[in-house]
Amino acid sequence: MSRVPDEGMVLIPGGSLITKTPEEGRALALTLARHTIHNIQPDLDVLKGGRTTYSTAPESLMHAAQVVALEFQTIAAANGYWRD
Repeated sequence: MSRVPDEGMVLIPGGSLITKTPEEGRALALTLARHTIHNIQPDLDVLKGGRTTYSTAPESLMHAAQVVALEFQTIAAANGYWRD
């Protein structure tokens, strides 16, 4: 089995959801979504094998976007929506 590297298995990179800007928060949301998928499916061969199917299916892409949006919502709340 070809396994996701350990750095791809960390659920919260840096150990915090706090970011300086919404842009950094969005980038963290994308990273969290990827790391979640890696933890669910750590076998790189299986993970990459499914890409040809889901990468061209509009509903799969919309579901992936929903996951990122939920991650971003959590990060935004943790950051007080970047308001003082």
